[in-house]
Amino acid sequence: MKSYDLKYKRFGGNSILIEWPPTIDDSILKNILLFKSYIDKKYVNLKIYTKTSYNSLLVTYPNEIIKVLELRSLYKNLEPLKKQSFNKWEIPVCYDIDFGKDLMFLRKKLSLEIEEIISIHISKEYRVFNLGFLPGFLYLGGMDKRIHYPRKNSPSLDIEKGSVGIGGFQTGIYPNQSPGGWNIIGKTPINLFDIEMTPPCFIKAGDKVKFVSISKKEYGLILIQIQSNIYELKKTVFND
Repeated sequence: MKSYDLKYKRFGGNSILIEWPPTIDDSILKNILLFKSYIDKKYVNLKIYTKTSYNSLLVTYPNEIIKVLELRSLYKNLEPLKKQSFNKWEIPVCYDIDFGKDLMFLRKKLSLEIEEIISIHISKEYRVFNLGFLPGFLYLGGMDKRIHYPRKNSPSLDIEKGSVGIGGFQTGIYPNQSPGGWNIIGKTPINLFDIEMTPPCFIKAGDKVKFVSISKKEYGLILIQIQSNIYELKKTVFND
């Protein structure tokens, strides 16, 4: 695994922000996640908190002091070729026009038929690069350039829970009903965030997502299975 020239910055009174090159890249993401795992294990007995983004790692230590030089030393000791385990999730999505509110709009803007947009969208495996702006919102990278389209200038005020959208060069899933500016192309019945679960979001950064097209009838059946606690989401484990 490639090593990077990192920047270390004090972030408030009790945090250190570690920055990688400002690029959305698989290798950078895996390097960040490996360093996060290493820090979590190294300081397992301390009350620290680590949070990743596309190209940074925030280390917060409310009760202990961790020095920048100490973290620099840890990074130099990372195992350069170490593999990490991730999950690939198969997420069912209904691309019916009733759910895909912006499919007709994208059809005109992209000069593609709706069936082509759907086919292109389900053809890729997407890497989970980050979670936010809502708890459990997945920012997924690796989308085909043919269906890239910018976010809306005026966000929609009421996007339904489970809506799947396109925002620029990324695709994502709204875990709860909320405002948002992404172009909605479908909807999944899967609950991506539940405060009663441990962890509340079962998908993590570094995982992959494969969308599977389902009919409106299948959507309803899966929703019933989820409500009855008998639905099992398909996943495979892979090393990367």
